[in-house]
Amino acid sequence: MTAIPLGLPEVPVRPIAERRVSRRIQVGPVAVGGGAPVSVQSMTTTRTSDIGATLQQIAELTASGCQIVRVACPTQDDADALPVIARKSQIPVIADIHFQPKYVFAAIEAGCAAVRVNPGNIKQFDDKVKEIAKAAKDHGTPIRIGVNAGSLDRRLLQKYGRATPEALAESALWEASLFEEHDFRDIKISVKHNDPVVMVEAYRQLAAQCDYPLHLGVTEAGPAFQGTIKSAVAFGALLSQGIGDTIRVSLSAPPVEEIKVGIQILQSLGLRERRLEIVSCPSCGRAQVDVYKLAEEVTAGLEGMEVPLRVAVMGCVVNGPGEAREADLGVASGNGKGQIFVKGEVVKTVPESKIVETLIEEAMRIAEQMEKDGASGEPAVTVS
Repeated sequence: MTAIPLGLPEVPVRPIAERRVSRRIQVGPVAVGGGAPVSVQSMTTTRTSDIGATLQQIAELTASGCQIVRVACPTQDDADALPVIARKSQIPVIADIHFQPKYVFAAIEAGCAAVRVNPGNIKQFDDKVKEIAKAAKDHGTPIRIGVNAGSLDRRLLQKYGRATPEALAESALWEASLFEEHDFRDIKISVKHNDPVVMVEAYRQLAAQCDYPLHLGVTEAGPAFQGTIKSAVAFGALLSQGIGDTIRVSLSAPPVEEIKVGIQILQSLGLRERRLEIVSCPSCGRAQVDVYKLAEEVTAGLEGMEVPLRVAVMGCVVNGPGEAREADLGVASGNGKGQIFVKGEVVKTVPESKIVETLIEEAMRIAEQMEKDGASGEPAVTVS
C-alpha cells in the first residue's frame, strides 16, 4: 500500500497582475483599496421598507459569500427602515441614493456603512456637496460616486454627445474634486456602462488619473448568461491589469447568482482562494460516458463544499488521465469503467454506475481530513 499525500492544492505563485496602488477606505469592517483583497458585492431586490424581506435576502447573500450589500432608498419609508437594516445586517450596508439628496443625510444618520450617490440625477447635487462631506466626515461614512451611462449629467452629454469613456471619467473626477475642496477623500468611484468595451476604457482612464479605489460593474449587463459573459470579459480585462478593488456582477437574476459569478471570476483570476472547482471535458465523439450527466451529478453532490478541491470529470482516454492526474481528485472514464485518481495516483477502478458515488465519497474523505488538519497538513489516503 502506498500513502498519497494530499495537503493543500497549489496556488498561483504570483497574482495575475500587480494591483494598482490606491488609497484604502473602510466600508464597515471590509477594507476596500490599498491592496486589500477584491471584495464581492450585490444589491437587494426587495423593497427596503420591507425590513423582514430585506434582512432575509441579506442573510441569503451573506451565506453565499457576499461581503457588502447595497439597498435602494427611493422613498421616505425606505429611509426610515435603514437604521434597523444597518444594525441587523451581518455585512456592511450601502444605501443607494438617487434624485433626493435628503436621503443621503438620512442614510448617514442611520449608520449605513457607506452611501452611493449618483450625481447625474440628484437635483442640485453640486450645491449639497459641502453639507454631505461634513456629515459623512462627522460619521466616518465613505461615499461612492457612482456614475452611470444612463444618467450622465446633461452638461457632459452636451459636451461629448453621448456617454463616452471620457465623459464617464470626467464626471466622476469632477464630483470627486468637489469633495476634495472640503477635505473629504473617503471616496470610491464607479463608472458603469452596459458596453464592456466602453466600460473598460472608462476605468482605465480613471485609474490613470486618480488613486481612489474603484468599484467595477457592467451596468444593465442583462440576463444570467449574457450578463455573466459581459461581466467576466470586462472584469477580467481590468483585473488582469491590476485595476479594481470591489466588484458587482449585475444580472437580471436572483442576487445570489451575482455572488456566485463574482466569486468564480475572482477565483479564476487567482485573486481569491479557490474552493470547489469542477474540471470537466466538453465531450466529443471519443467520449464513452455521458460527461454532461456525470459533471452535473458530481457538482450537485459536492455543492456547498468549502475546502479548496479541484475535481476532474473526464470522458475519454485522450486527455482524461492527464487531467485527472493534475487534479486533486479525478476520474478518467472509458469502456464502462472509471479510474479514480487522488493527487495523481490511481486509487481504484470502478464500474461506470459507481463513478459519481465513488467521487463524492473520496471528496468527502479528503475534505474531512483537510478540515481535521486545518487545511494545512499533509493527510494521506491509502491506495489498495
